[in-house]
Amino acid sequence: MSVQSSSGSLEGPPSWSQLSTSPTPGSAAAAAARSLLNHTPPSGRPREGAMDELHSLDPRRQELLEARFTGVATGSTGSTGSCSVGAKASTNNESSNHSFGSLGSLSDKESETPEKKQSESSRGRKRKAENQNESSQGKSIGGRSHKISDYFEYQGGNGSSPVRGIPPAIRSPQNSHSHSTPSSSVRPNSPSPIAVAFGDHPIVQPKQLSFKITQTDLTMLKLAALESNKNQDLEKKEGRIDDLLRANCDLRRQIDEQQKLLEKYKERLNKCISMSKKLLIEKSNQEKLSSREKSMQDRLRLGHFTTVRHGASFTEQWTDGFAFQNLVKQQEWVNQQREDIERQRKLLAKRKPPTANNSQAPSTNSEPKQRKNKAVNGAENDPFVRPNLPQLLTLAEYHEQEEIFKLRLGHLKKEEAEIQAELERLERVRNLHIRELKRINNEDNSQFKDHPTLNERYLLLHLLGRGGFSEVYKAFDLYEQRYAAVKIHQLNKSWRDEKKENYYKHACREYRIHKELDHPRIVKLYDYFSLDTDTFCTVLEYCEGNDLDFYLKQHKLMSEKEARSIVMQIVNALRYLNEIKPPIIHYDLKPGNILLVDGTACGEIKITDFGLSKIMDDDSYGVDGMDLTSQGAGTYWYLPPECFVVGKEPPKISNKVDVWSVGVIFFQCLYGRKPFGHNQSQQDILQENTILKATDVQFPVKPVVSTEAKAFIRRCLAYRKEDRFDVHQLANDPYLLPHMRRSNSSGNLHMAGLTASPTPPASSIITF
Repeated sequence: MSVQSSSGSLEGPPSWSQLSTSPTPGSAAAAAARSLLNHTPPSGRPREGAMDELHSLDPRRQELLEARFTGVATGSTGSTGSCSVGAKASTNNESSNHSFGSLGSLSDKESETPEKKQSESSRGRKRKAENQNESSQGKSIGGRSHKISDYFEYQGGNGSSPVRGIPPAIRSPQNSHSHSTPSSSVRPNSPSPIAVAFGDHPIVQPKQLSFKITQTDLTMLKLAALESNKNQDLEKKEGRIDDLLRANCDLRRQIDEQQKLLEKYKERLNKCISMSKKLLIEKSNQEKLSSREKSMQDRLRLGHFTTVRHGASFTEQWTDGFAFQNLVKQQEWVNQQREDIERQRKLLAKRKPPTANNSQAPSTNSEPKQRKNKAVNGAENDPFVRPNLPQLLTLAEYHEQEEIFKLRLGHLKKEEAEIQAELERLERVRNLHIRELKRINNEDNSQFKDHPTLNERYLLLHLLGRGGFSEVYKAFDLYEQRYAAVKIHQLNKSWRDEKKENYYKHACREYRIHKELDHPRIVKLYDYFSLDTDTFCTVLEYCEGNDLDFYLKQHKLMSEKEARSIVMQIVNALRYLNEIKPPIIHYDLKPGNILLVDGTACGEIKITDFGLSKIMDDDSYGVDGMDLTSQGAGTYWYLPPECFVVGKEPPKISNKVDVWSVGVIFFQCLYGRKPFGHNQSQQDILQENTILKATDVQFPVKPVVSTEAKAFIRRCLAYRKEDRFDVHQLANDPYLLPHMRRSNSSGNLHMAGLTASPTPPASSIITF
């Protein structure tokens, strides 16, 4: 609605030209609405007392009246028409048309408002019509008993206007039909042109609010351009959505294809694994069969175990095979031949001819000898005549017989050496045979002999060995496609729960220590899992060769170069164990825990079995070392003297325990025997305090070993741990350095040996 006030007359803008002055059905209502908004009666003259009546109106009715005006946006379709209401401005500088919005429709249901309940006597006087049409329309309005004070409250220009309750959609410039400037505004103290819309939706509006009416600069072209841009953007978005949907479909199709391909590969992989298992089991069965056949053949050749009864008990006794029996017979024949030759040599010595100096002696004394012989032999006709003495040989005959006997003795000695060498070889083969017999017996009695697959991954092939509470199987890792050694720990079911828990803690401790180690000279720990409450497994790196203990039993000893190479690798692994945080003491270094990867002494080695290892953490390790809480454990031949000291407090140990073990292993590799307690059992060593008395090491005469190697062994086997090298000093020892660096002079090594040796200097000088 656009309203312009000029000298009290109501004039419409050009957009209102359609409202003619001819009488129309809604002209009287429009005039009444304009008079209401301008606070003037239809005649154009202001009514006196209208503001007082509007001010005295009940607030509830004011809200209802505003609700009636603001509900035009959603007015009913039964409206009789629209009306434009103008207001007279009080200032002379307003010369332009103002747009206030479209008029709402006045519903025919006005009689339903609460104001209808008021009596006609209390409404005040009626408006007088300016003409007949307005009079008739005014009578119609007056018949409804509505007053101007029922719809407006005006107090000195301060009050709420119905325009405030008009929705923004009604008052927006797009709904305006005027050409007023955007700067026109309504002041609170001046009567302002108002656009009123009638409706039936109650909206409570705040009072005493100022507002400003603005005109947008949008045109239809701009709107069309915006709409076109929006449509283009929408088309682009829809196109992008279509592209993404197509890409998504393609990706889903690719995923489905890849999934099918993956399923196909999985099926193929499962077939390969099944075939690998089948082939491995067949190969293992063939190896088992061949090993048992060979074992049965060797039973006759090398020997076997027989059960012998001793009282009420039965024991197994070893019986040698025919190969040993033949060697024993050959040895007996050689001994008999030697005895015969020795007897003949004695007889030959009696027939030895006299020498040239004694050639005349028999002639001068021959007569007394003959008389003596007659006296001894008696008369000539005596039946008990003794045989005559053997005739003397000539000197040539004697030397001839003597040379024959010497040659025969030399030949017998050679045969005896060959028999002895063959016997030693057979003993080594017999050791293998006995070991294989025990392995086969343990494998036949094992519950894992039928190639089970543990943890759905490890296929057990055959038994490698058996200990006190564990079995070690050669297995194949089906996931990683590699061989592995599976160590199966089985707890005794008759144990108490406390003992089982301690054993389990011990095994878990070994697992935690071992799983963190990563060094080429240390056997790797791959996995750990449980089978049941009494059985758990550890998966270790598999080595084809045997351990050093088995090698020494087979070959007795090795060369110094081979032994030095093994010691260098052991020390390298020990240095790694002492460089990690926290450091670790192996505590159980021995030939049985050193694996030869290739089965030979000239190859690589790996250290295993960390069951007795000690962790040197800050809480337990001090300046003097850490307390030995497991005294009595370990292998006594390879432990230092401080581990056998008994006192009120446990002994202190450090990594020098492993240094002592290195010295014992090196000595055993060079000489084929242990330096202390070689032929003693562990119980004898403990009872006789053999290690506590090992204050000095004695070297055999043979085999010949360099003085540098002896000095190195002395540095390792120093009796007092304060004089003994630690692992870091041992790793930097000149003997273990490359040959080019340590071949400066033997004198330097000699002085180093004197300085580092804990034994008195005199003994060192004698040894060197």
